[in-house]
Amino acid sequence: MATTNALRPKQRARAAHSFAKPRRSPLLTALTGLILIYSLVPLAWLVINATKSQEDLLSSFGLWFGDGFSLFSNIKDTFTYNDGIFLRWFANTLLYVVVGAGGATILAVMGGYALAKFDFPGKKGVFAVVLGAVAVPGTALAVPTFLMFSKMGITDTPWAVIIPSLISPFGLYLMWTFATDAIPTELMEAAKVDGASELRTFFQVCLPMLAPGIVTVLLFSMVATWNNYFLPLIMLKDPDWYPLTVGLNSWSQQALTAGGDVIFNLVITGSLLTILPLIAAFLLLQRFWQSGLSAGSVKE
Repeated sequence: MATTNALRPKQRARAAHSFAKPRRSPLLTALTGLILIYSLVPLAWLVINATKSQEDLLSSFGLWFGDGFSLFSNIKDTFTYNDGIFLRWFANTLLYVVVGAGGATILAVMGGYALAKFDFPGKKGVFAVVLGAVAVPGTALAVPTFLMFSKMGITDTPWAVIIPSLISPFGLYLMWTFATDAIPTELMEAAKVDGASELRTFFQVCLPMLAPGIVTVLLFSMVATWNNYFLPLIMLKDPDWYPLTVGLNSWSQQALTAGGDVIFNLVITGSLLTILPLIAAFLLLQRFWQSGLSAGSVKE
């Protein structure tokens, strides 16, 4: 009886901690706080310095505001500088994202579904190629791609940026693994028994079940294309086809040239405007992204 009474406090302590009420860890809390600070300080620096004029930017502390509030004038100057080239760069970036990231998502969904639900000769070889492609960084392929496109005569055109963006090995692998668990084979067989064709089974039965994975791949592809810098840098010479990343860097490099305009305040403001669409997209798609990552983690 005494032993039973001695064990009860320990059992109660274990019962007090559950999935709904996990045990607190000061170490993990401190590490999470450091990661949060590491992530938010650059964003805070960007927001604060976007409110400064060129003079305040060079004479004030980086993590505090200047003497004046110049955010709205900086935004106006960013949109009007050099005949409004920033808007052209913004439109180019949207073009590359819509066509490149959108096309990459469509190809990843169709390819991942086919690889997950159909058997064919050489499937293991395709799996090995996809894994190998995931391990190869995109920068390693940029120069060979440039040489190939140069012989084809499509450098310095939007296609030089769009075509490589259509290939997403990680997106293909993600959709492959997601479709394997998300779509029951019995459901596909039932649709075929009811007389549905392969296309109808895919679009009406399977595609709605792939929605979380599709949004996840779309988000990753969009962020990768939006932030793409090295590929457009070596492919494009005409500033009219620059994306925002390359265009803002060209503004920053003006300070290093003889007689060039020093417009660091516009570079910082343009950088702030550049990340706003990504933040909005993440906030809008966050719930789909989280469900996509957790899909298949619970077995019924």
